[in-house]
Amino acid sequence: MDVTTDAGAPWLIAGLGNPGPGYEMNRHNVGFMVADLLAERIGGRFKRHGKAQAQVVEGRIGPPGPGSRRVVLAKPMSYMNLSGGPLNALRDFYKVPLGHVVAVHDELDIDYGVLRLKLGGGDNGHNGLKSMTKAMGAEYHRVRFGIGRPPGRMQVADFVLKDFSGAERKELDYFVDRAADAVECLVVDGLERAQSSYNS
Repeated sequence: MDVTTDAGAPWLIAGLGNPGPGYEMNRHNVGFMVADLLAERIGGRFKRHGKAQAQVVEGRIGPPGPGSRRVVLAKPMSYMNLSGGPLNALRDFYKVPLGHVVAVHDELDIDYGVLRLKLGGGDNGHNGLKSMTKAMGAEYHRVRFGIGRPPGRMQVADFVLKDFSGAERKELDYFVDRAADAVECLVVDGLERAQSSYNS
């Protein structure tokens, strides 16, 4: 049984995306972008994990001392629709309670750059979340990064696998930075504080 109140347990922060340079700037890969920035902030570099099909960075988030939290940043290398297997393997390996799992992902039903944080819920057609929920249950945290709906008659699959537009890229760094701040706030201060600060 998960002990979600165990403050000493590590957190698993999963940036969702697809591996490989061809996907790097895709809207679907914004979770990877946030994970990369968090890794930079804690001074770590992603390395392949021996027991799971994922790249990980271990470190601490928050103020030095008792206020800091042990975190494992993860990027599944399995492609989006199979994210759950590698992440659940990491959760077992690091003994992470489900309530300490955070998925950072793109969200179609929110305007570009808007953030929403929540615990549990459905997958809203997102294949990464669908895979995670199937592998470990739904009661994990989500940091939802709005990418908006596709224009005109463009298919959703085409839209999420396209790079951010030139106009979107002008603000992308700012929004990714803000999403990384939201993850840190969630881990250190809890969901309620993070929602009141970052749900816009």
